[in-house]
Amino acid sequence: MKKLGSRRHCYAARVSIFLMMVALIAGMVGCGGGPYNLTITSTAGGSVTASCNTTPPYTNGTVVDLVATPDPGCRFLNWTGDVSTIGNVTAAATNITMNHNYKITANFEYTFMVSAGGYHTVGLKTDGTVVAVGQNLPGQCNVGNWTDITQVTAGLFHTVGVRANGTVVAAGDNYWGQCNVDGWTDVIQVAAGNLHTVGLRSNSIANAVGYNSRSQCVVTGWAHIIQVEAGWYYTVGLNSKGIVVAVGENVAGQCNVAGWTNIAQVSAGGYHTVGLKSNGTVVAVGYNDYGQLDVGGWALIV
Repeated sequence: MKKLGSRRHCYAARVSIFLMMVALIAGMVGCGGGPYNLTITSTAGGSVTASCNTTPPYTNGTVVDLVATPDPGCRFLNWTGDVSTIGNVTAAATNITMNHNYKITANFEYTFMVSAGGYHTVGLKTDGTVVAVGQNLPGQCNVGNWTDITQVTAGLFHTVGVRANGTVVAAGDNYWGQCNVDGWTDVIQVAAGNLHTVGLRSNSIANAVGYNSRSQCVVTGWAHIIQVEAGWYYTVGLNSKGIVVAVGENVAGQCNVAGWTNIAQVSAGGYHTVGLKSNGTVVAVGYNDYGQLDVGGWALIV
């Protein structure tokens, strides 16, 4: 084997070291990454503020603080999109760590200011008090002393309200335990069905009480829920991925929502369920004897 001279050997060694250094620097630059851009949008009902000690575009590992502020009469739901590095997708005040180009959306919804029950109507005033009219035999309209309420919902013969501190109050018929909500805490939304009540906690977990003959109160296994709805004898939940779950009576197919995707809001009727998709179109399942499912041509729904 031919040996290199000492001078040529030193030159080759220097070249090798140089190439190794170039590779090392390139690797370090690749690991650092960036600069990265953060695109933020929001649905109707609120706005977002992003703050950081540096200006965009951001270097790898930069933490950007996010604050979602709902408009009056609205509430923050969650963050969707590229949320893998967001601290808490259900918190209005959180942060995102930049290690890629990200697009995120802050989702808001209008709080329920009026609600129609079986034979009564309930309204939430701007000062957090509640008014009600209609049949009052079991006391479902006895809401005159409620204060600091942020949302109301009316069932067949009962009324439920969420207080600003996350506790829940209820009035009216309690034969099936549908008003047994005294121990609920950290609740952000409630839904009253025929004879049952469903609550959504700030940790995205759902609770339910009341009549359960069709398993409409079996929601303990649900996770990442951002909205709950209560139908006649069934319950529907929307999760942070835009997927819908349902339990309870399914005689008309009102719980056949397993294939729905990209859903932004759900609503439950007596025997049919409606979903609003993020592109403004609408889907529906269940009874259609009066054409209540004929929403296939709807568009630009908000």
